[in-house]
Amino acid sequence: MKKLIKYALSLAVIFLFITCSDQEHTQTEQPLPSNTTQDFPQFISVLGIAQDAGYPQAACKKTCCKQVALEDEKKVSCLGIFDQSFGKYWLLDASPDLGAQMKMASKLVHKNNNIPAGIFLTHAHIGHYTGLMEFGREVIGAKSLDVFAMPKMKNFLENNGPWSQLVKLQNIKINALSADQEVVLKEHLKVTPFLVPHRDEFSETVGYLVHGQKKKVLFIPDIDKWEKWDRDIIEEIEKVDYAFLDGTFFQNGEIWGRDMSKIPHPFIKESMAKFKNLSKKEKAKIYFIHFNHTNPLLQEGAERKQVMRAGYQIAEEGMIIEI
Repeated sequence: MKKLIKYALSLAVIFLFITCSDQEHTQTEQPLPSNTTQDFPQFISVLGIAQDAGYPQAACKKTCCKQVALEDEKKVSCLGIFDQSFGKYWLLDASPDLGAQMKMASKLVHKNNNIPAGIFLTHAHIGHYTGLMEFGREVIGAKSLDVFAMPKMKNFLENNGPWSQLVKLQNIKINALSADQEVVLKEHLKVTPFLVPHRDEFSETVGYLVHGQKKKVLFIPDIDKWEKWDRDIIEEIEKVDYAFLDGTFFQNGEIWGRDMSKIPHPFIKESMAKFKNLSKKEKAKIYFIHFNHTNPLLQEGAERKQVMRAGYQIAEEGMIIEI
């Protein structure tokens, strides 16, 4: 009997060791319920993680989208910046899912129908600015909502319908940004745009540095390749506490029948190779976001485990991080 008990205890210890070891590969930042945000004066919330077309993508009949359950659908990439002391929030990008994302954000500041204090746009691709339509007279009929945009983006909105009507009717007020010039939102809360190389058909493209009271967050949802940037991404990661980076595609050849050099992004496999010599602490800062519908990280599987076991994070809707 004693031998049996001793054997059972040994098995329990082994099981505990395996469980703890496996937990080392889970994400270090877990989504928090909204009622815990009252302890965070300032925080970032992930309001969407998908590429411009969302997940599932319209008319996609492939395995990646064919049988996606309603609860597994993902909204388009967007971060919210929250300041609890003022009960306000700002959005990084105005996605096509803006209505639902505003509802998510309103719950986090414990207000109903609360529109953002302002929106910072990255560029003129459909997943990043078309949500502005919600502020027109057909929907909210907003009054001079602050929209922050770079010069070409500002010009694009002012001179092309239907966005020009938002300006004409003063639904939105466009504030011109300058690269590397910070915008002070509140005390100890600043946002700084910086240029990144991307397919700039209608506007330039920027990422953002969010500087909170305690921490800094880097947000680059779109960039062509890290090597094309005039900055060293590794150095930029070292300067911040969290980095939400372009994870559009997992690997080359992911989109069958298309030349992926025409839609350049840093493949996650490329990024992982580039960052492989970073310390465990530095890797844990990196959250991949902006996933195309073909990206296997949107589903549980070997690729997702591979990324997490390598020490990186995968952005999840509802995730809250104190800044």
